[in-house]
Amino acid sequence: MVDRTEKGGFRLSRVALILVIVGALNWLLIGLFQWDLVASLFGGETIRESSGLSRLIYALVGLAGLYSIRFLFENRTPAENAE
Repeated sequence: MVDRTEKGGFRLSRVALILVIVGALNWLLIGLFQWDLVASLFGGETIRESSGLSRLIYALVGLAGLYSIRFLFENRTPAENAE
């Protein structure tokens, strides 16, 4: 059984994971297309000039974000995973 504190922590973890995934997907867009989604939504420079290595790193982080989406659909809390 999960008590309220663990539920709140689990929710916070999910919100943090969602923010990390959104950030990673934004980096993927920068790496592949040199286009910044967050800047286009909230104002700012949407086209990024970057070196090839920077774009590769952005793309790798973005791919890791795509992979991390699967963790959103796991129903177990971190404490249950440890068992």
